[in-house]
Amino acid sequence: MVFCKFPPQSHSHFSRLCLPKPRSHFLCCLSIDPPTLDSSQLKLKSKQREEKQLRVVFAAGGAGGQIFPAVAIADEIKITNPDAQILFIGTDSGMETSVVPSSGYDFTPIPATPLMRPILSLENLSIPFKWLKSMGASWNIIKEFKPQVVVGTGGYVSFPICLIASLKGFKMVIQEQSSIPGLANWFLSLFADLVFVAYNSSVDSFPTDKKKIVVTGNPVRLSLRKFVSEAVARAYFFPRLAKVSESEVVVLLVLGGSFGANSMNIALFNIYNQMLVDRQNLHIVWETGVESFDEMESLVRNHPRLVLAPFLRSMDMAYAAADLVVSRAGAMTCSELLVTGKPAILIPSPIDAEGHQFQNASLMADLAGSRIITEDELDSTTLRNAITDILDNELLMKTMSERALQAAKPNAGAEIAERVIALVDLSPVGAL
Repeated sequence: MVFCKFPPQSHSHFSRLCLPKPRSHFLCCLSIDPPTLDSSQLKLKSKQREEKQLRVVFAAGGAGGQIFPAVAIADEIKITNPDAQILFIGTDSGMETSVVPSSGYDFTPIPATPLMRPILSLENLSIPFKWLKSMGASWNIIKEFKPQVVVGTGGYVSFPICLIASLKGFKMVIQEQSSIPGLANWFLSLFADLVFVAYNSSVDSFPTDKKKIVVTGNPVRLSLRKFVSEAVARAYFFPRLAKVSESEVVVLLVLGGSFGANSMNIALFNIYNQMLVDRQNLHIVWETGVESFDEMESLVRNHPRLVLAPFLRSMDMAYAAADLVVSRAGAMTCSELLVTGKPAILIPSPIDAEGHQFQNASLMADLAGSRIITEDELDSTTLRNAITDILDNELLMKTMSERALQAAKPNAGAEIAERVIALVDLSPVGAL
């Protein structure tokens, strides 16, 4: 017999507790193996995991104005859903072929043809047949990838992809960067589940139900919203500035765009050297555009306070370094100027048939006090006067910067991503 003492022995009395005898002299050990799943059950579980995984197709291509906002939205989706599967579809010859893979996303090209201006041009007679080919390619990609939602950011490449997605029952949303919608987004808005726009003034420009139009602003790249110090950014372009006081430096950033702006390049070419002579603290970062770079490189003299580049990939550094920006008035550039709070001189492109860039520039003038120089007004004298007037007025520069920051919508990408994810959560996956 075994006795246990509880509580521990003391001068007081305690009770004796007896442990019961075992009922048998035999011990039985049971080993239970976990249930095994056969191949059909494993496939079912794998399929269930795939169905829960967010799958998004982005239709974006042709130019940076459509590509960069799509990448910005994709980045925000990845922050919320790290396991999300994202596929970009674009042209086989545009910037997207390099920008998208370098951003970490899968990319598949389709044949796509731009609509020529004027619309009644003979060159457009073959467009319907080429679009049918593009729609066929889009259908095959979408059928294989099985997205839950398709996001189009405008341009001719987005048209066949988004239209196929809508016709086949997938959720489809579009995002318009300009104050006036392009033809593709204008038409696709009739089929879209949601339409994201940058400006309040854009709402009435669409023929669709106004209830599905959401004013969010334009999504800008995450890198532009992260803090980069002015000193670090300036030393990135001009290493010797690492030892120079920031107050002694002025940086002019000139953006010719992805493909270049010949008139801007010529106007600046005629004044850049004299400006560098007259202003010993002036530094210029000059993006000529890819198509104009070779010519400008052969003409422009090397100078320690001048950086000449065909295309600036580190735009976070460029904006952080700049005191004043001279640029075309593309929709995304305008949004980036607001988010980074940069005073700007805007020169709307003359080849913009619908007048989008002039409208964008006009809005920037109202919102942030940006200066506008039309193509007809542009020459070396008007450009130099505009640059000098702003750089010589510190109060004006401060006011322009403050107004830009007040008008900015830096969280546009996060809001769009949130609404896209909610649209998927509330809706079943489209059936093929």
